[in-house]
Amino acid sequence: MAISYILLFILSFISISRFLVISKARAESELVADLLTLQSQSESGVIHLNDRTVSKFITSTKTPRPYSLLIFFDAMPLHDKSDLRLPVLVHDFALVASSFIANHNGSNTKLFFCDLEFRESQSSFKLFDVNSLPNIYLVGPDAESLKDDIEQMEQSGFARLTESLVEFIESRTQLTVGPIHHSPIISKKQMVLVIGFLLIWSPFAARKIFAGETMFHNPRIWLSGAIFVYFFSVSGAMHIIIRKMPMFLMDREDPNKLIFFYQGTGVQLGLEGFMVGFLYTIVGLLLAVVTHVLVYVKDLKTKRIGMLFSIFVSFWAVKQVIFLDNWKTRYAIHGFWPSRWN
Repeated sequence: MAISYILLFILSFISISRFLVISKARAESELVADLLTLQSQSESGVIHLNDRTVSKFITSTKTPRPYSLLIFFDAMPLHDKSDLRLPVLVHDFALVASSFIANHNGSNTKLFFCDLEFRESQSSFKLFDVNSLPNIYLVGPDAESLKDDIEQMEQSGFARLTESLVEFIESRTQLTVGPIHHSPIISKKQMVLVIGFLLIWSPFAARKIFAGETMFHNPRIWLSGAIFVYFFSVSGAMHIIIRKMPMFLMDREDPNKLIFFYQGTGVQLGLEGFMVGFLYTIVGLLLAVVTHVLVYVKDLKTKRIGMLFSIFVSFWAVKQVIFLDNWKTRYAIHGFWPSRWN
């Protein structure tokens, strides 16, 4: 009789355990299905969360969850502050999200991109202890405490969010993002209009070219263009454009203070690069004056003054660039006299 009760108890325990496992699996699959539905309803694939959905998908769900959530914290009233660059960051975040979904054919159920807006989800902001923007958090499957168990993206990564976000995702989730699908600069309709305009304008342009009446026949245009290309090259402007570097940053310790020079090799601010480009351009222009102007000056005194001025100003400009490089990289550049001069 006792054996029968024991067998009945064991069978009941197995049935209840199986029922609980099935119920949990069903609940998890329903959560994933809800996330996929919300993802499909978003144009970029970014799921818009609020206090209710944060409770549904994070705080009220037992760990381990069958998914991870990458959350971008946003605030519409702060979109006007150029130093935060929130509209640009929102666009880059959506770009990575749509590329990730496209590269996985929409079948991904491991990682979902989400955003939270401050006015709609103030309780969730307090729950995550978010006091400053921009901010991105990764809520992993095992995260229980939203203050201690989640991973935050470093602030330096927002200077080039697309690349930094890809690195952050792949290093933390072991998932591959894949190539980023940038939208074309010119649409097909715009391309047709441009081609049509060029076809109409080409006969008039050809007549101007053969007559030598275009702006490209003016040597001043070529001189100005050469100076611009030189400045564009030495200032790192292409790096600034590709990486979408901000011109300056706001000091988090003092909101009234702006940072124009960032100490560290991973970030180059726009004004920082332009300042170095300006110094290099001064050196280049002075060298051009020495080689193309001073050589034709007949007055020896004027020529010497011009040479000395060019040397001292060039030395000062190069010294400032070396000082900035030492300050940013902590790599010192030392000058040495030839041994026979000692």
